[in-house]
Amino acid sequence: MWRGKPVFIRNRTKDEIEAARKVDVATLPGGANSADDKRVKKDHENFLVLVGICTHLGCIPKGQSMNDAKGDFGGWFCPCHGSHYDTSGRIRKGPAPRDLEVPPYEFVSATKIKIG
Repeated sequence: MWRGKPVFIRNRTKDEIEAARKVDVATLPGGANSADDKRVKKDHENFLVLVGICTHLGCIPKGQSMNDAKGDFGGWFCPCHGSHYDTSGRIRKGPAPRDLEVPPYEFVSATKIKIG
C-alpha cells in the first residue's frame, strides 16, 4: 500500500519486456510518455511498479496467473468496466483514459524498493 492505494510490483519475464517494447507508442493514449523504458528504472527493467487503481473509476484491476489469463494484453484487466492494460501497465482497450500510474520509487538495495 502507498497513500492508501494498492501497489503492484511485477517481476516481468524477458518475453514480457520485449513485447512491451515492441508496441508503437504513437498508437497509445499516453504517446511517447508511455514508452516502456520511461515506466521502469534503468538496470531494473524487469521490475514494474504501479499503483493498482484503474484510471477509469478507481477499481482494482485483476492480474495474470499461470492458468488464468486476464485481459487481452498480458497485463491487467479491470472487471468493473473492461479496461485492458498491457505488461507495462499501459491502457490498450476500454474506457480508462490513462495508463496505470507509476509512483515515485527507487531501489535502495537489490531486494528492497522505497516508494514515495
